[in-house]
Amino acid sequence: MLNVSDEKLKKWFSTACVWETVSCVLLFLVAMPMKYQFDYVLQMPFAGCFHGFWFTAYLVLLFKVRKIYKWDDEDLIFYVMYAFIPFATLAVHKAIKEEKE
Repeated sequence: MLNVSDEKLKKWFSTACVWETVSCVLLFLVAMPMKYQFDYVLQMPFAGCFHGFWFTAYLVLLFKVRKIYKWDDEDLIFYVMYAFIPFATLAVHKAIKEEKE
């Protein structure tokens, strides 16, 4: 089994938080307006897959870093819910950065 250090998992999770937000911005504020205002759909599969990858990475890594950050069930539920609120993973990123300090 692959053994990844806690620091590396924290770094990957932090990266996933930021990129999930970036991909959400690209999907909602670039690709979707281009589709619905200009009937230009070429970018949608790329933006959708990019966002889907980072959304999934955020959720998978969330369960892996739970023990590292010592989150209880309530914290975990809120962080899972943040995945479904546009741009909210940036708040998770900020929270884990503050937790380091």
